[in-house]
Amino acid sequence: MNRRQLLTRLPAGIGIAALSRLLAADDRKGIPGLPGVPHFAPKAKRVILLHQSGGPSQIDLFDYKPGLSKYQGIDLPASVRMGQRITGMTSGQSTLPVAASTFKFARHGQTGTWLSELIPYTAKIVDDLAIVKTVHTEAINHDPAITFFQSGSQQPGRPSMGSWVSYGLGSENENLPSFVVMVSQAHALNTDQPLFSRLWGSGFLPSNYQGVKFRASADPVLFLSDPKGISKGTRRGMLDSIAALNQQRFRDTGDAEIETRISQYEMAYRMQTSVPELVDLSKEPDSVFEMYGPESRKPGSYARNCLLARRLAERGVRFIQLYHRGWDQHNDLPRDLALQCRGTDQATAALVQDLKQRGLLDDTLVVWGGEFGRTVYCQGRLTESNYGRDHHPRNFTMWLAGGGAKAGARIGETDDFSYNITADPVHVHDLQATILDFLGIDHRKLTFKFQGRHFRLTDVHGELVDQIIS
Repeated sequence: MNRRQLLTRLPAGIGIAALSRLLAADDRKGIPGLPGVPHFAPKAKRVILLHQSGGPSQIDLFDYKPGLSKYQGIDLPASVRMGQRITGMTSGQSTLPVAASTFKFARHGQTGTWLSELIPYTAKIVDDLAIVKTVHTEAINHDPAITFFQSGSQQPGRPSMGSWVSYGLGSENENLPSFVVMVSQAHALNTDQPLFSRLWGSGFLPSNYQGVKFRASADPVLFLSDPKGISKGTRRGMLDSIAALNQQRFRDTGDAEIETRISQYEMAYRMQTSVPELVDLSKEPDSVFEMYGPESRKPGSYARNCLLARRLAERGVRFIQLYHRGWDQHNDLPRDLALQCRGTDQATAALVQDLKQRGLLDDTLVVWGGEFGRTVYCQGRLTESNYGRDHHPRNFTMWLAGGGAKAGARIGETDDFSYNITADPVHVHDLQATILDFLGIDHRKLTFKFQGRHFRLTDVHGELVDQIIS
């Protein structure tokens, strides 16, 4: 029995009065976290996760392999593949020809990090980044891979990472959700994979921990505006009446979801003021829009969402998730990858720079990456100027910045084909455990009992990646 269930079972009047005071306290403090969490002093207060949906090609962006040119067009050696599974999209090909990147690489920053010509803005902040080239996952197709990255399981139904963080730490802002999601569409020409709302769902956790998706339209959140003819006073009275009915029902049943319903109604009421102020960029100077790029003035764009992510971080939102579609280049990779980078690179770097110049990067962890990488071999027809790449879960690149991440750290090595890891592998569960560690959370202790078992984000796995923790 929790505190509120106990209060409802006290003599009539006493319990309800105490419950009302408790609900009022929750309204002032936002969504509360768990007692004893964080488990230790955190390095970061919040996370901005920039998920590049579809799987960016590590070979063409971060994992420089100059020796591949001598293998151009030959079948991937069996000693490299070692019988590892491939997708049904290339399993029918008679050969798996090696495709070297057509893009130039150069060293950047004091660290001398090799980066592709496609990401010149990232090159300017490269010394602020902890780059991990050996992230690996268990899924080979998009939906299970992105579900695994977000929830720690390939099967739907588990809470997302943002929900776990909200559940453990609660909210810093009583007027905004603790977990906000924004989605932007591809810059590439080819159709990309769909995204499902369960990716930011709360699973078996109470539903007030699910992510709130902001839309690009005039009303960022559905049904946030009052209907025509409804005044604020009328709205307040309606909510009070509904709350009274819900409290009566809660007293009868003790159903915890009724508490969630009450708090969500109140959050929606407060968001009627806080969200319009958040998305009103009229007071942002021209220099900010120039930093993020011309698309930052376009609602719904990746650049605009990066700018909004900074504003959400300023307002204490705990977990900010951006999804950008369009990285699934099975064909026409040179064209579409260039388009994707042109639409995202400037804004990504600007977000890190903007947080840094405002003193927010110290306690804001920024994470960039997709659900897997791309194969060294070509999918489809290989020509001198064109190629595609299939899904590759065995190694891909992600980076972290701020929030306690060790600036300039370079983790992991891959073979000459960027196909197998040769040093310092980092499993997705390891990365999840480390993200929680930055927030002061021991991933082994943040659990929720469901159907007789104590679940956690990292299941029964996960080791800290000490090399990227400052």
